[in-house]
Amino acid sequence: MLDIVVPVYNEGRGILKLFDEIRDEVSTPNRVIVVYDFEEDTTKPVVTEHKQRYQFQIDMIRNANGSGALNAIKTGMQEAESEMILVMMADSSDRLDVVDTMCQKMKEGCDLVCGSRYMKGGRQEGGPVLKGLFARIAGLSLYFLTGIPTHDVTNSFKLYRRSMLQKIEIESNGGFEIGFEITVKAYVAGYRIAEVPSVWMERKEGKSNFHMWKWLPHYLHWYFYCLIKCWFPQKV
Repeated sequence: MLDIVVPVYNEGRGILKLFDEIRDEVSTPNRVIVVYDFEEDTTKPVVTEHKQRYQFQIDMIRNANGSGALNAIKTGMQEAESEMILVMMADSSDRLDVVDTMCQKMKEGCDLVCGSRYMKGGRQEGGPVLKGLFARIAGLSLYFLTGIPTHDVTNSFKLYRRSMLQKIEIESNGGFEIGFEITVKAYVAGYRIAEVPSVWMERKEGKSNFHMWKWLPHYLHWYFYCLIKCWFPQKV
């Protein structure tokens, strides 16, 4: 089984596109955990009305750790019961045709499988130029400087082994950098990490909740954490 954690914020009927893609692209048996912040979120009535259309289970969970994407992801991870936990966004930006491949790699022994836009076969279409440039530089430089086995450490589209997550202390307090933190901590701790080429496409509906300048310091913190841990492990 696979638990798919999806933080939402007023997605409305847009969430149905994601459900359709999960139905059409993911053959691994799965449950979708939709995490919302407040009762008036426009996603909630849409899910309640339409979830019976789908063969997989869809659970609506209120964010138990506060508000925002970071706390929603943490809540979803805490609620997950399957050994495989996929975190993804609700905006259908990530193509899901690689999810089964990611699950297969975990069945073969990997503890974390990263969707990678910047490895051979992956790509990014659209999106803010500066944000994309930062993500590419961060991912490729850490790959070459530390040997971390993913070209795209900042990507939120990742598959985690539940038993690994239970052993990693999450310190993030900003936003989407939680995936960055878990990846570098898993690497430093010696967990097995793999990546698969993935495609990210700029969302066609709604508005992104990613605020680069607000969260950049949090990303930089984990970037330098990885460098220091890998270069000077005896001093940290």
